[in-house]
Amino acid sequence: MKYYLIVGEASGDLHASRLMQSLKQYDPDAEFRFFGGDLMTKAGGTRVKHYRELAYMGFVPVLLHLPTIFKNMKMCKEDIVRWKPDVVILVDYPGFNLNIAKFVKKNTKIPVYYYISPKIWAWKEWRIKSIKRDVREMFSILPFEVPFYEKKHNYKIHYVGNPTAEEIDNFRHVYTESKDEFCQRNGLSSKPIIAILAGSRKQEIKDNLPSMLEAARHFEDYQMVIAAAPSITESYYKKFLGDSEAKMVKTQTYELLSHSTVALVTSGTATLETALLNVPQVVCYETPVPKLIRFAFKHIIKVRFISLVNLIADKEIVQELLADRFSIRNIANELYRILPGQPSRDRMLADYQLVRDQLGNEAAPDNAARIMVEKLTNGRVDRLTSEQANELTNEQG
Repeated sequence: MKYYLIVGEASGDLHASRLMQSLKQYDPDAEFRFFGGDLMTKAGGTRVKHYRELAYMGFVPVLLHLPTIFKNMKMCKEDIVRWKPDVVILVDYPGFNLNIAKFVKKNTKIPVYYYISPKIWAWKEWRIKSIKRDVREMFSILPFEVPFYEKKHNYKIHYVGNPTAEEIDNFRHVYTESKDEFCQRNGLSSKPIIAILAGSRKQEIKDNLPSMLEAARHFEDYQMVIAAAPSITESYYKKFLGDSEAKMVKTQTYELLSHSTVALVTSGTATLETALLNVPQVVCYETPVPKLIRFAFKHIIKVRFISLVNLIADKEIVQELLADRFSIRNIANELYRILPGQPSRDRMLADYQLVRDQLGNEAAPDNAARIMVEKLTNGRVDRLTSEQANELTNEQG
């Protein structure tokens, strides 16, 4: 069968590439065409556009690049119609992908599948109307999305497991390096480690890293080690280091966390990775106009938490210092409370088990691929049966 996939950022490229590998196990004749990245290209198939040509974040960049965005959308729509895939698989990236879903539903008979739901439970809940209208099957990687879609909006979805949980389980089975070996290899001291994960985008790093470093500086018996994002240059980080003695490691986030005593983490998948690697953490997220953001959380935004850890457990396991709670003093105080010997540390580590239990043990890409191939195969049979019945009716007529 022919699969057309669309992603808009690096995380989507990773998840889609693993899904493609799984699809090939269930459908050896699978053909792929996609808007994606380097990992999807390695998985095989034809890349139409790199996601870097699609990804514009923030109001002003999107506004400035509207002609390019519309041009890419037009190209994508025309390419889908021309190639005639058996299915279009969308991965997150809702601003672009929901527009494609609407077009495909309105103008073709190609089913649209969504792998990794847009976060409409946090904001833009009105998008549920277009999802229910245009998306044939939704494949979720977050367990709390099931009651949101099925109970609140009467839209059945598939929870297929969480790929981050699977990736970390695989890592823990093969990683054997000791802390001394890790530190020696990366030019670090023997002190216990405070891991600093300040986000994957430049704006996040600019907003959060300086305060994280200043708060961690109070703990002289520890060394600060930054998990540098793969897409950000070392020179960009150095702008914010000042006279800090913090060191950096790149493409070694899991290794770093494995040997860290505590972590300061900007919200995102990193909060879940930190919890699954059993590292107590403080979530730090600086925002503009903090009082307005706090008002939005109370009256507009639909969720109580911003970290995946708390969202999955549906309780406050980790402290979230965002908006008006974000300050160097608060970061330092919360960091102290989760150091060895402190009761908050033991409670957090015990509560992490709730997150693991909620996620389950399914291999997300394998589970999703199996369901996708089954449904597409059955759909083909149904179409053939219908066509054969029509032919027989015509012959008899």
